[in-house]
Amino acid sequence: MEGQNCQVNTMLLLGVYFTLYIQSFLYIPHSTGLSIIFNVLHLKISDYATHSVIYLCCSPLLFPGLIQREGGSMEQEMGELRRYRTQSISRGEFALSDSFYFYRKGLESIVDDQVTQRFSSEELVSWNLLTRTNHNFHYISLRLTVIWGLGVIIRYCVLFPLRITLAIIGLSWLVIGTTLVGFLPNRRVKNWLSELVHLMCYRICARGLSATIQYHNKNNKPQKGGICVANHTSPIDIVILANDGCYAMVGQSHSGLMGVIQRSMVRSCPHVWFERSEMRDRHAVTSRLRAHVAAKSNLPILIFPEGTCINNTSVMMFKKGSFEIGGTIYPVAIKYDPRFGDAFWNSAKYNMVSYLLRMMTSWAIVVNVWYLPPMTRQEGEDATKFANRVKSAIAHQGGLLDMAWDGSLKRDKVKEEFKEQQQKMYSSMVVGKKARNSQEPHTESTRR
Repeated sequence: MEGQNCQVNTMLLLGVYFTLYIQSFLYIPHSTGLSIIFNVLHLKISDYATHSVIYLCCSPLLFPGLIQREGGSMEQEMGELRRYRTQSISRGEFALSDSFYFYRKGLESIVDDQVTQRFSSEELVSWNLLTRTNHNFHYISLRLTVIWGLGVIIRYCVLFPLRITLAIIGLSWLVIGTTLVGFLPNRRVKNWLSELVHLMCYRICARGLSATIQYHNKNNKPQKGGICVANHTSPIDIVILANDGCYAMVGQSHSGLMGVIQRSMVRSCPHVWFERSEMRDRHAVTSRLRAHVAAKSNLPILIFPEGTCINNTSVMMFKKGSFEIGGTIYPVAIKYDPRFGDAFWNSAKYNMVSYLLRMMTSWAIVVNVWYLPPMTRQEGEDATKFANRVKSAIAHQGGLLDMAWDGSLKRDKVKEEFKEQQQKMYSSMVVGKKARNSQEPHTESTRR
């Protein structure tokens, strides 16, 4: 009997300890916002350690890129080269020296092109005491190796268990809370409770990633009945944005654990999930999104027009389908700080489980979010030009490179149509737009 009582008392003590642990270190800080103070303190310590160790103990690192390119467009570079021509050659006339410029650009693209490197993790100038991102350096000093080893112990033995616990609590409460709210009638109380549950769960999950998020220009936050578009770096972009407001998600229906979460979420909030067969039907997708936007009481739709994850150094081509729906577009720029953790998801290298493991064993996820002023389609502006205008605004605000290349090049080959466009652009640069336009009527008459 005494042995049984001892076991019961031990179990009770463990239960009380676990409850106090959850309440004191997890639930209370992350529900009241005190964890933000912890994250900011953690950020300051990590920032100080990184800068002091890297810059004081080590020699300056080399520039991570193979080729240091100058700023400016190709047209400007070509114009600068033509300034030094002989007077016998007119400005718009082709010269053999023009070909050397394209030879150089072609060799630069072969050695270190600016497109495919957007689909791999960004190389850092300084080491962030995580995995090596600069492959030119594998060993620096014994002191840094010891510090890195201590960091591994802290990240995997202290931070990782806490973050796993938070993630499990957040996802479990998301499924349970949204399922319970789904039984309520469609009234204001249901919408209010749904937004409350979503915000609480996403904030717990964000703390599980040690996310330190700074939001700028909150007066431009997306409103109901609108469309929120943002650059895409990681699946946790949704958690980062939903940490400050509720959105209607758009995506493909899944099975397994993800399917359970999707089905529970759609019971309490009008998310838009498509079957695989529907995703191929562009008109069906557009009609459902238009119906959602038409109801001004619905939450704003969250869309990532790039269609794939980019390493947060640039913004690639926006698909025009998101800008054909109509309504008000609310651009959002997301910029991660790679010094404390690489948020980019390289789906060709890591599956979802491996990626989340990397996130939860990093120092922190530090991110800035800018809400840009709402934008609407101007008169006479097609969807493609509107998408490019929104993309340029996001790239400028986030300090990202604005690129016209399609993110689908991550998996697909370059289309012949795009090659022809590049060839036409190069020919107009060499021959000149005026000379090229004057030749087009002559070419048409010859064809006739």
